[in-house]
This record gives sequence, C-alpha cells and structure tokens, in this order.
Amino acid sequence: MLSNNDIKFIRSLSQKKNRDASGLFIVEGEKMVSEALSSDFTVEKVIYMDEIGEEKMSRITQLSSPSPVLAIVRKKEHKPLTIECNGLYLALDSIKDPGNLGTILRIADWFGLNGIFASTDSVELYNPKVIQASMGSLFRVQLQYVDLAQILEDARKSLMIFGTFLHNASNIYKEKLDKHGIIILGNESCGISQEIEKKVDKRLCIPNFSNSDSCRPDSLNIAVAAAIVCYEFRRISV
Repeated sequence: MLSNNDIKFIRSLSQKKNRDASGLFIVEGEKMVSEALSSDFTVEKVIYMDEIGEEKMSRITQLSSPSPVLAIVRKKEHKPLTIECNGLYLALDSIKDPGNLGTILRIADWFGLNGIFASTDSVELYNPKVIQASMGSLFRVQLQYVDLAQILEDARKSLMIFGTFLHNASNIYKEKLDKHGIIILGNESCGISQEIEKKVDKRLCIPNFSNSDSCRPDSLNIAVAAAIVCYEFRRISV
C-alpha cells in the first residue's frame, strides 16, 4: 500500500529539481514499464492500479488519466559517448520541446544511430513528455549533454559535420552523402546558433515542394526533419 508520504514523493518527481535530487524518474504505461524492466536501467518499484486503486493511481500519475501501471526508475550513469570514425550521430543545438526530443530519440533508435549529443540548454532527457514520446527508445539510445561547440571541434578531426538549414544549403536529395558523420539539428525557432554554425563542414536543406507561393509553411517540424535526414543518410548504406 502507498502511504501519503509515498504519494507525496512520487508526485514530487514531476519536477526536475526533485528528479535531480533523487536520481529517479517515472515511467507509465504497460509498454513503457515493460521496456524499462527489459533494459539495463534499475527499476526501483512497480505500482499497479489493480493493487492500489484508481483513486490513488490518479494522485500519482503524470498523465492526463492514470495508466494501469507505473514504475519508479533510477537514472543511469552512462559512460561518455565516444566518437567513432565509422559512426553516425545527431547533435542537438538547444532543442526545447520535450515531444520533439522524445520523437528524435525514437528516430535515432529506428535508424540505428550511434548516439546523440545535446547542448546543455536542451530540454531534460527525463522530462515526462520526453519519456512518453520516446516510446521506450530512451532506454536504448545514449544521449549525452555536452559543450556542443567543443565536441564538434574535436569530432572534425575524424568525421564530417553536417548542418541542417533552411537557406544557402545543398539539396539533401541531390547531395552525395557520407555513411558516417555528425548531423546537427537546430533550435525549433532559431535554427543552428552562430557558434555551432562555424563548426559545419557541409550545409544541407530539405527542399520545399509546396505548390502554394503565398501560404507555404516556413519550416518543417524538427523531429520530422530528423527522420528525413536520418533516412537519407541510412539509405546510402542499404
């Protein structure tokens, strides 16, 4: 049974400061809890609605409605993500939307990327919306928060750095791509920052095929763009 103190503590994990202090985060839903249990993360506790009742489950859920099962999971201390000359990586420059980050994790998992580097001002990996959007990929894809400019500068010695841009860039469908490298995705509103742009070896863009000259969209969602770019890089390996 859950005491009031237990409920208070679990509810507190909805806040980043408490996740940081405890080293714990919440996973909800049968699929997500199953993914956590089959991963190398440590699951501290699994709570079932059938055992505690819907009223208590509704008090601890971080979702709009309670799921049948919830798990308290310990954050994992990853080894530093190493850059390999035959690897393919994403670099995230100030990604802010948790849904986007979760989806990008899922994309990186699908396309078998070697890892993700994220600037330190990007959204937190263990944000509840990131976790849900990742659909379990959080447990398989390594993401490391880094000094992005320094990592890219070091990586240029062995890998090409690709950047995604809206303008003054090569059409990704016509460009000869490498199987290996680091692909930079910029902030949802501002794109790649000037500091990070200086590290780019090859500028890429996804062309707009809209038939409307007056009302065409000004950009793609960053996660959609990530899927297209990852596909183009992996397609040449098939």
